[in-house]
Amino acid sequence: MLINKRCNANPLANPVLLAVAALVITLWATETPYRTYFEGAQFVHFLLGPATVALAIPLYAQLGRLKRMAVPLLVALLAGSITAACSAVLIGHLLGASEATLFSLAPKSVTTPIAMGIAERLGGLPSLTAVLVILTGILGAVGAQGLYAVLRIKDPAIRGFALGTASHGIGTARAFQVSEQTGAFSALAMGLNGLVTALLLPGLVPPQLRWLG
Repeated sequence: MLINKRCNANPLANPVLLAVAALVITLWATETPYRTYFEGAQFVHFLLGPATVALAIPLYAQLGRLKRMAVPLLVALLAGSITAACSAVLIGHLLGASEATLFSLAPKSVTTPIAMGIAERLGGLPSLTAVLVILTGILGAVGAQGLYAVLRIKDPAIRGFALGTASHGIGTARAFQVSEQTGAFSALAMGLNGLVTALLLPGLVPPQLRWLG
């Protein structure tokens, strides 16, 4: 957080990105197995649940606007969820990825626990999915603000909802750095996208792969 503040909140100095890099370097330098690290991180892992539930508090403050925007948000959610999955599978197919890799790619824009469950059900590799989810979140957190500037998207609600749909929890953390409204809509999108993706992908990705041959 200190580095991020000294860099004037530059997206490239995103606290999540810096923390992941520091953790990877530390584990590599000390030759600490991931299993050993995870056993020591159980308490932090447990706190993910309460932290996610707590996102409902700023969301409740935006309840009035949520009701007014219900229809466009639903359309955006469906479009974003389908596009995120199908475009990843298409690009992976064009680059020659295996079927297991494609199934692992499909849920990349969903929060990690849900994404890993979806990948396993489809026949993908949950561990690979976890890495892809983190990379997607970091890319979204780093690049979203610049993309919004190019596209001239200024509404904090729209910015937040798009970021949550595409970049799940890491994007939502970045959204809350921008403003509470941006974070609230990002949190909503993150939760709903996990639900929609879990329901749609099993019936969407296998037919797409058959069509692609």
